Amino acid sequence: MNRNDARDAVRGSLIGGAIGDALGYAIEFLREGTIFQRYGKPGITAYETDPKTGKALISDDTQMTLFTAEGLLTGESCRRTQKNAEKPRSFVEDAYLDWLTTQQTSFEAYGGESDSRLMRVPALFFPRAPGNTCLSALSSAHGRHEPDPDYIENPRNNSKGCGGVMRVAPAALYRKPGRALRIAQLDEEAAQIAAITHGHPLGYIPAAVVCHIISRIVYPEGERLPLRDIVLEARDAVNALFDGFAHLDRLTELIDLAVALSENTDDDLDNIHLLGEGWIAEEAMAIAIYCVLRHRDDFSACMIAAVNHKGDSDSTGAIAGNILGAWVGFDAIDQKWKTDLELFDLILEIADDLAAEAERCAEEEEI
Repeated sequence: MNRNDARDAVRGSLIGGAIGDALGYAIEFLREGTIFQRYGKPGITAYETDPKTGKALISDDTQMTLFTAEGLLTGESCRRTQKNAEKPRSFVEDAYLDWLTTQQTSFEAYGGESDSRLMRVPALFFPRAPGNTCLSALSSAHGRHEPDPDYIENPRNNSKGCGGVMRVAPAALYRKPGRALRIAQLDEEAAQIAAITHGHPLGYIPAAVVCHIISRIVYPEGERLPLRDIVLEARDAVNALFDGFAHLDRLTELIDLAVALSENTDDDLDNIHLLGEGWIAEEAMAIAIYCVLRHRDDFSACMIAAVNHKGDSDSTGAIAGNILGAWVGFDAIDQKWKTDLELFDLILEIADDLAAEAERCAEEEEI
């Protein structure tokens, strides 16, 4: 994959995630009967825009994804200019504490004075159904953490909600695995980033699975593998990385079930019901994997399938969008999804910064 292909894939991943998030956010807490009565079959198929702004609103999923990216980019800048060797997770937690501020105060009260570009964006200072676990875990952080914290070894809670996995895509995008960085290190860092707020193994290990899938799509070693093979490789890689951890059998079972269901001819909704509702991380991951495998050649069909169920529609849509958006690339995504998407330009700007950072890191290795 050449430089332009990688940039297109990074853009596709971040914009794709925001698309699934915005589409699903409108129906996140609706029962299936209500969804299909209101929108008809096959459910919501186009954005429901905000009457005040005319935009399809993103939820906390995309907000936190943007703050994940900002933390990673800040960490890379510090590593390069200040020779700061702290792990990326340290900078990501700092960014999440900024996000917490946006959920607790208005932009006018905050004043907008910050080194973070995100803290100068008024549209981010709105609570969009933030997860209670994310809020409570970050509120308990009590300011600056120790250098290189290990959130897996020192969990803050025993939550396995999907609030860790739904925001982790940037961990797969900001660095290209190479001689100095193995993909296993990226997978582990993704899990650590999820564990900042979600301390159960099934709260953070699915983040490693999603990171591995996206990284192998965007930065393949040689010829890009078929999507099914990438998913199975991610399953095996994470089993090896977290060998001996509790609940790995459940994770493997759900991945295998998602793969198998994607190959049958049954109705999407019936298959999704067999995987769960997506409120917990392993189910959100599995539903996303199912949808991207089932609809790997049709981004719109994937988004529609990923959100039209009684569960955590915006999170399953966001994860599926992150994966399939990387697979098909930004340019292949239908224009209707790019029109009226809230913070579209900002998301694209950050995607381009992630792609540029990955390119810089790759060039460092070549010197």
